[in-house]
Amino acid sequence: MTKVVIIGGGPGGYEAALVGNQLGGEVTLIERDGMGGAAVLSDCVPSKTLIATAEVMVRIETADALGLHVKADDVSDVVDVDMAEVNQRVLDLAHAQSADIERRLTDDGVNLVAGTARLDGPNRVIATHEGRETSYDADVVLVATGTTPRELPDAPCDGERILNWKQVYNLTELPERLIVVGSGVTGAEFASAYDALGCDVVLVSSRDQVLPGEDQDAAAVLQQAFERRGMTIMSRARAVAARRRGDGVVVTLADGREVEGSHCLMAVGAIPNSAGLGLEEAGVELTASGHIRVDRVSRTNNRDIYAAGDVTGVFALASVAAMQGRVAMWHSLGDAVKPLDLRSVSSNVFTTPEVATVGITQKEVDSGEVRVASLLMPIASNARAKMMSFTDGFVKLFCLPTTGVIVGGVVVAPRASELIHSVSLAVAQRVTVDDFSHAFTVYPSMSGTVAEAARRLHTRDGAWNTLTN
Repeated sequence: MTKVVIIGGGPGGYEAALVGNQLGGEVTLIERDGMGGAAVLSDCVPSKTLIATAEVMVRIETADALGLHVKADDVSDVVDVDMAEVNQRVLDLAHAQSADIERRLTDDGVNLVAGTARLDGPNRVIATHEGRETSYDADVVLVATGTTPRELPDAPCDGERILNWKQVYNLTELPERLIVVGSGVTGAEFASAYDALGCDVVLVSSRDQVLPGEDQDAAAVLQQAFERRGMTIMSRARAVAARRRGDGVVVTLADGREVEGSHCLMAVGAIPNSAGLGLEEAGVELTASGHIRVDRVSRTNNRDIYAAGDVTGVFALASVAAMQGRVAMWHSLGDAVKPLDLRSVSSNVFTTPEVATVGITQKEVDSGEVRVASLLMPIASNARAKMMSFTDGFVKLFCLPTTGVIVGGVVVAPRASELIHSVSLAVAQRVTVDDFSHAFTVYPSMSGTVAEAARRLHTRDGAWNTLTN
């Protein structure tokens, strides 16, 4: 029986454990904090639970457009946000999800070990718990240790006023004025959520607009929505320090300006948890940033050592981590395996509105890397969107100019995370715009705009020229 030792119980680790056990491996999973790892305990599950709560406030605030009038000048006058209760629910749900994962792994026969771990050569792992060391022989090792929030040297997080994205759930009161440093996915999501909860939010962005790594048409829509709701966005402003002053904080910018607030959330990236694992001693190659270098089947340069998740730097998504873990087990245990294809990965930014993407990007199109036909269709004309008073957003589709095969898409809309799935299927299965548009959609529905975009890309002569709308 093949002995598999997995270091890290996040999505990459626990999904790998389930597959490894399914394929007959003797699986040991070592996790220091709890099953599900950071994704479940302090990242994806908590943040999206907080965002789901904030979405309720957004619907209340916009109820006037539906003829439902809040009998107060401000929604905060009729809805009291109990931050302690909100965050307690967030953490309770996260721990409940962790317990469910642990129960599933235990029921499947995976050997769960609490503690930290390090490699002792390529085929042995040493686990440490409460000062005691236990060694495990391994035919296959999978490292899925995730990342740690990055901090600026002159802005140490104290967990009270200056927070990273793991510490934000310590808050028991709604910040009076929250300074969010960083306008990437994490910064934008938290800024959107706290703005919806009634907090005065200042978003410090070093770029021209929010979400610099996402589709720029989508980022422009989101920035306009943020500013219309009253959020302060400081573009082309780089934070270099943060310190406490009395009952508040002061963030210093590179140009010398200072921004004052009650709290500061640092969302300035993450550092891979690769140090101290014995990787280099085992001959495993790391990148300059400290990420573990892997191929498309999650294998390192050492044939017995695999890696999955954010520690690889491939794509910081729980879904990608989980797939990397599964692929590693399929490959190492001799099952049929399809190498990871990043072109088929869908991702979502959980802001209001949401931004979902898959496949080819506008940046690749603009740079000339790929030649496609494209069409952008606003959702404002969608009947269901009108019923719900949604005006911000669009659907954008990319297809190959010769065949009409859908190769990418962007959806900016409420629940874009759900709408992108049909586009993801089209990209993965190489569906043409004609075949896609012939599938029935419900009327009225937001998905109707996705089908309509495909329908408008059709041409009688079969030549899909680049279109703009």
